[in-house]
Amino acid sequence: MIMRLFEKIQLDMYQAMKAKDTVKSKTLRVVFAKLKDQKIAKREDLTEVDELKVLQSLAKQHKESITMFRNGGRNDLVEQETSELQIIEQYLPKMMTDEQIKNIVRNAIEETGALALSDIGKVMPIIMKKGAGKIDGKKAQLFLRELLQ
Repeated sequence: MIMRLFEKIQLDMYQAMKAKDTVKSKTLRVVFAKLKDQKIAKREDLTEVDELKVLQSLAKQHKESITMFRNGGRNDLVEQETSELQIIEQYLPKMMTDEQIKNIVRNAIEETGALALSDIGKVMPIIMKKGAGKIDGKKAQLFLRELLQ
């Protein structure tokens, strides 16, 4: 039987609590709570895609916090956010390489016949769908802008 992400995070959270790993247990508690909130809001079990969206959202929040804290000179908080981000990233699928992203962007441009920057709105959804949770949207949009200019 394959263990779902929700169950794996719950199990790892309990193990971290038993091992008195405060950073990991605290981080996983937050992740677990967000997953549970999403499950309640949806009123049904989450799909793997739903679970990944929650994790990616949390990872994005941590990345933004790291940038803000670094700019504010709060290195203590940068370290804390970084360690929490590393824990969350353990549950995310391996992200696509720049070359893989460029290939998807090129294919999406050909598929839609996009010619100008004004076509970004019809190309990005296709890119994100093909990337299915493994693509960095900011990088994809950057490559798309380069190719359409």
